[in-house]
Amino acid sequence: MKGFDQPFHKNTTLWLIASLTLGLAPFTPPHIWGKLKWIYGGGAFTGENPMQAMDWLDLALHGTPWLMLLISFGIAIKTKLKTKN
Repeated sequence: MKGFDQPFHKNTTLWLIASLTLGLAPFTPPHIWGKLKWIYGGGAFTGENPMQAMDWLDLALHGTPWLMLLISFGIAIKTKLKTKN
């Protein structure tokens, strides 16, 4: 495994720990969950209280560990399927 795949595949545990700590902080309720509900509810772009630049940055910072974890799992699954065939 060379190139782009290597940092993600080798650090799955790191991405898992980052997702469970940084991705969910503060823990009651998880901050990322509130931001996703805000976007899904349609109030992120319009309404009386749309998301500001700081809210989008907050979403990016709390969402990045989850994105990295999903990429890592995807690469791990792809590698397993490739070696199985």
